Amino acid sequence: MNSVSAATAGAAVFVWLGMVLAISFLEAPLKFRAPGVTIPIGLGIGRIVFRALHLVEIVLVVITLAAVAAGGPGTPVAVLTVVVAVVLAAQLGVIRPRLNHRSDRVLAGERLPRSHAHWHYVGLETIKAVALLVLGVLLLAA
Repeated sequence: MNSVSAATAGAAVFVWLGMVLAISFLEAPLKFRAPGVTIPIGLGIGRIVFRALHLVEIVLVVITLAAVAAGGPGTPVAVLTVVVAVVLAAQLGVIRPRLNHRSDRVLAGERLPRSHAHWHYVGLETIKAVALLVLGVLLLAA
C-alpha cells in the first residue's frame, strides 16, 4: 500500500477509534450516573451525541474507503476496511432506527421494558473498535 494512502487511512482510522472509545464506551454509560440525569434526559443527550458521532463516522468511513482503495491494499487491510464499513452500515441502517423508535416512545412518556437492541449495538461497537484497532496497526505497518 502506498505511504500517502496508508497515512491518510491510518489517521482517519485512529481518529475514528478514539471517538468510538470516548463516546460509546466512556460518555454513554457515565452520563446515566450523573446526579439528576433521568432516563429521558440521558436518552435526549445520547441521541444528540450519537447523531453527531454517526455523521463524523460517515465522513471517516468514506475517507478510509477512498484512501484504502487508492492505496492498493493487501487482503487483511481490504477485509478489515470492509468489516468496519459493514458494521457501521448495520448500526446505522438496522439497529439505530430501532433504538430511535424506542427512545421516541420513552421520551413521549411511555414506560417500556429493557431493550436488547442496545446490547446488539454494543456488540457491533465492540467488533468495530477491535477491527479499527487492528486496521490502524496494519496501516501503520504498511
